[in-house]
Amino acid sequence: MNLLRGFATTFKHLMEEPVTLQYPEQMRPFNARYKGRHHLRRYDNGLEKCIGCSLCAAACPADAIWVEAADQTDDNRFSPGERYAKTYEINMIRCIFCGYCEDACPTQAIELGQEHEMSFTDRRDAIYVKDMLIDPVPAGQQGTPRAVEPGVFTKSIPNMPDPK
Repeated sequence: MNLLRGFATTFKHLMEEPVTLQYPEQMRPFNARYKGRHHLRRYDNGLEKCIGCSLCAAACPADAIWVEAADQTDDNRFSPGERYAKTYEINMIRCIFCGYCEDACPTQAIELGQEHEMSFTDRRDAIYVKDMLIDPVPAGQQGTPRAVEPGVFTKSIPNMPDPK
């Protein structure tokens, strides 16, 4: 009797549509609030938003972020602030994708995107450096570092206070 009941269950599910997705070809959409790979953003004029304040590193509960700040001059400008992130590293093995770094950033420089396909064959590959995280320079804009006239770089940045 149990054998017949088992076969009945098997045949009942045999005629149903499968729920398995063929992953690389078919992908299930993610929720809009999904937190994936980190991105360091730029302003529309090409300057980096990160000012090297290290608040993201302080907010990280997993201690996955390391920021080394450096002073900048008008001849060698990376961001609109007095300092910039000379070194910015995120250890993706340690990261728990909580988004606290995104919340702590005063300039919205770090954002968690939708990318989820991250695999590593070596522990060193799991450390994302600044060059891997930073967005490309917007079309028609100059990259960083660059020479800027004193006080001019803030004019093209929305909501940036005048330094005078």
